[in-house]
Amino acid sequence: MAVPASEAAASRGREGGLAGEWLLRMPRQLPAVTAGYGGVRRRGEIPQYADGMTRTLANAPILILNGPNLNLLGQRQPEIYGSDTLADVEALCAKAAAAHGGMVDLRQSNHEGQLVDWIHEAREHHVGIVINPAAYSHTSVAILDALNTCDGMPVLEVHISNIHQREAFRHHSYVSQRADGVIAGCGVQGYAFAVERVAALAGGA
Repeated sequence: MAVPASEAAASRGREGGLAGEWLLRMPRQLPAVTAGYGGVRRRGEIPQYADGMTRTLANAPILILNGPNLNLLGQRQPEIYGSDTLADVEALCAKAAAAHGGMVDLRQSNHEGQLVDWIHEAREHHVGIVINPAAYSHTSVAILDALNTCDGMPVLEVHISNIHQREAFRHHSYVSQRADGVIAGCGVQGYAFAVERVAALAGGA
């Protein structure tokens, strides 16, 4: 589910047959985590792999999650979200992670349950999460609850537009209750800022 920056742009694919799902394919298998570890992770505590390795940017990717309608980035309301595509976001994140010796695993779905499943997967295979929940920011307790199971990793929330300058219903985000930082209104560059912050929180160079 992760690729080095040099391979990222060529590695996109679809999986699972659901409309609006977009993810990278992984050229290698990540080691499994110690079974049963997930009960009492404290925020800032880095989980251990079964072989005793600490999860770092060198051996686990940053998960970049994108919510509904972001598969249409660059086409949908460019006056608000800009002309950059999800492929551009992928390349931007991969470059930012590579500067710290890391990798990214970028995925998108229009389906709330799929995003929850991927967050659960992140508990076992990723060093941190950058999430743009899109409209689910304002509605999804399920995504918040899933993120609250990830106490051992940094979580950064990203919004391409400044949600606080938009409609009142967009001003509240459930995800912000768990996020270690929120970046809004910086365009797609906000993703790179979020990757940088995850790298710092995860102990990257």
